[in-house]
Amino acid sequence: MTRQCSLLLPRVCAALADPQQTGFDDTCLEKLLDWFRQLTGFDPAVKLVQDNPCLTEFITSVLAQPEPSPSIVSFTLRLAGILAASEHCFQHLQQEKLLVRLFGSDGPLNSAVWEDASVRSGWVEGVHNMMHHWSALHFLCSGGGIDVIFALQGDRSLFVASAASQLLVDMLTLSIESETTKPLTTKDCDWPVCAQMIIKHIEDSLQSSSGSHITQSLKLLTRLFASCNATWIEVLWLGIANQIESFLMEETLEVQPMLVNLLINMAWSLVCSDTEGRFWALVTTALERLTPVQAGPLAVGILKIYKCPQDVKIQALTVLLQPMDCILKAASQPLEYAGLLDESVSDPATVESLLSSKSSCISLLCQTLAHLEELLSLVSLSVDLPYTPLQRSLMAILQFCNGFLTPASPLGSQISRILINCFRVQRSALDVLAALSKRKVCDTLIGSLFDVLLAYLESPNTNPTVLKKTFQATSKWLACLQELSSSSQWQQTEKILEDVFLVLQKRLCSPCWEVRDSSLEFLTVLIKCLRDQDEFRQTLLSSEVPRLTESLLEDPESYVRASAVTAVGHLAFITYFAPEPPVVGNQYNKENTVAKLQEILSTDPEGFPRRAVIDVFTMWLRQGCTGQLEDTEQFVSRVIQTVEHDLDWEVRLGGLELVQLFCRQTICQLGFPRCPYAPVSSSVTSAAHQNESLQIFCRANLFSFLFRSLCDCDKPVGQRACDILLTLRSDFCSDSTLKDSQGTGDLPGGHGLAWLQRTLRQGSLAQNFPTDGSGVDFQDPESMILALGTIDLIELHDELNKSSDHVEKSPQSLLQDILATVGTTEENEADCY
Repeated sequence: MTRQCSLLLPRVCAALADPQQTGFDDTCLEKLLDWFRQLTGFDPAVKLVQDNPCLTEFITSVLAQPEPSPSIVSFTLRLAGILAASEHCFQHLQQEKLLVRLFGSDGPLNSAVWEDASVRSGWVEGVHNMMHHWSALHFLCSGGGIDVIFALQGDRSLFVASAASQLLVDMLTLSIESETTKPLTTKDCDWPVCAQMIIKHIEDSLQSSSGSHITQSLKLLTRLFASCNATWIEVLWLGIANQIESFLMEETLEVQPMLVNLLINMAWSLVCSDTEGRFWALVTTALERLTPVQAGPLAVGILKIYKCPQDVKIQALTVLLQPMDCILKAASQPLEYAGLLDESVSDPATVESLLSSKSSCISLLCQTLAHLEELLSLVSLSVDLPYTPLQRSLMAILQFCNGFLTPASPLGSQISRILINCFRVQRSALDVLAALSKRKVCDTLIGSLFDVLLAYLESPNTNPTVLKKTFQATSKWLACLQELSSSSQWQQTEKILEDVFLVLQKRLCSPCWEVRDSSLEFLTVLIKCLRDQDEFRQTLLSSEVPRLTESLLEDPESYVRASAVTAVGHLAFITYFAPEPPVVGNQYNKENTVAKLQEILSTDPEGFPRRAVIDVFTMWLRQGCTGQLEDTEQFVSRVIQTVEHDLDWEVRLGGLELVQLFCRQTICQLGFPRCPYAPVSSSVTSAAHQNESLQIFCRANLFSFLFRSLCDCDKPVGQRACDILLTLRSDFCSDSTLKDSQGTGDLPGGHGLAWLQRTLRQGSLAQNFPTDGSGVDFQDPESMILALGTIDLIELHDELNKSSDHVEKSPQSLLQDILATVGTTEENEADCY
């Protein structure tokens, strides 16, 4: 590395310092910075700078240029920060007076180049890079640099402003953690100097009349509470609590939305141990004072915190459910349902006013529904949701949206006009309804619920995306229905299933391909969930759905054909592979269906259906549905002979997954001792079984497929093939066999990927393997044992698993970038290399 540096660094620095050189793009400069980070990792930064004076000469030359390139100035600032991250190198650069010229008042920040955002960004990043020791903190605080950072919080570039805010957070943390030796109190004298400056800036900004300054400090505090949970955070909180509370009490709403994320982050920090309850009182005030739209995110954030006081959680839940409560009351006849809530946190008239306006109604409902779905997705809730009223409210929203609900109040009439055919609200409500299926549900609402879902499934006005969401909710509630149903409810269940399949028959014939596709996906999900239920199987097979599904294997749209393949594959578990398959003449012919799928695998012009076929075949094999071992061998052999010529790498990869599964199953069925599921057998029996399984693999042409896949132009295919071959080698080759085979034969030197690829293309895997003169005999067990033992599969595995970074970030790649930038004359090339 040292020799490379001595040759490369002078050329790099000279090229970068050349004012006439404008060819360095951002990618090349980023590569150079990554390289310098690596160099400082190998050698101390001070040694790197002392051994290579060209670095300081480069910085000096850039500073001396009257009109330097902004990108080079930015690069120089960031590079100086990387070098100054080492305290010894920091002192060295200080002695050379370079840091003050880069980051002080005489540097770029008072020149015309400062107007470029990349220079300001480079300045902030450079400071951030060096912020690893007390010396850097002192340099910034004593030299006025911290005031520059304060100003950059309000930079017109959002990236610069965000970086400046994060820099202050890290500086405050570094100052306190590196300079304090005892617990901090609220007295200023106990805080380190740098921390005092930052905290005073925060407090002054919070008390100023400038909305932008207040916003900047609130953002800084939000970042601070999100990233740090040390005990001194509580001390800081006590100093700003009054000011934060005053913001909540003010009528002006400019900064109130900023408080939500701050309070949530504070709640997750050590402030939760607030013994006096002051913080939670502040949260309660926020839930009362913020608007419903602002309070919603705070409420759901609070409900996720396990240690939150129960009364605060109940209040947060009340805030979240208020819009749903208004919907339920607006949709119900007087006194029919009590609603969701016994009392409100804020004035119900506020929520009603928002629901009466089109713009605010839709946004409030979508936000509320998204929060409810988020809560329902949690494994456990620390508060009980009123599931039955919530379900009624969701059904009311969906009925308002499709016009099937007669409003019971003037507010209901207004909401109905706003929500009619509102796709956004429909999608959100269906998502929550689907999530609700996993919770405590009311049996008495099941019929009404499926009435609402079937209305959406049947309506020609249902948007395709909404229809897909309806299918998803219906499938989850059907699965729930099977768990709930008692003997007295079978008639209701059967009626619901019949209605669902009648609708599905129509949807499978829709002229809209998205609808046909969603319908097939819905059918697949139903079969996965309910195929063991007698009522489901009988209702499905007595409908036209199976016939229509098979007909869609020839659909003109490739996505639909792929979904049809998957549906037919799962349908086979009922029609062909069930313990007692149905007997309905020749309606369900296994051979015909398998032939159709194999035809799709070999002839379909699109990749999606072919991928679906190989997935179905793998699923069948995994479930043990391909017959006896001999039948499975022929089945796998036919499939891989088709797959190995497929142009879609995902299909070829699917073929390898099929092979891997077949090998594992065969080895286990024949009782290999190494198989965890196989019975223990004697060594003689083991050898016989090894030979038998090896012959099976050779007859099925597995080795031909695997070795050719090693040289596949798509890396994932080669990686999977290598993994399978390594597994087979551990099964069939003992350590002594490996040692003997690798030491025998005059095989070509270097059995790496390039050699294997070349010899495979020539048709001779290894010229000294036993062959019939026409190339490798992949069906000969002895040849395959020799191949497994001879080829260096470990080296192949390492080469295939190399990341592209080893090329992109290598010194050679960096040199190529530099040569391409400065010109590739023979002299330059010789000097660089």
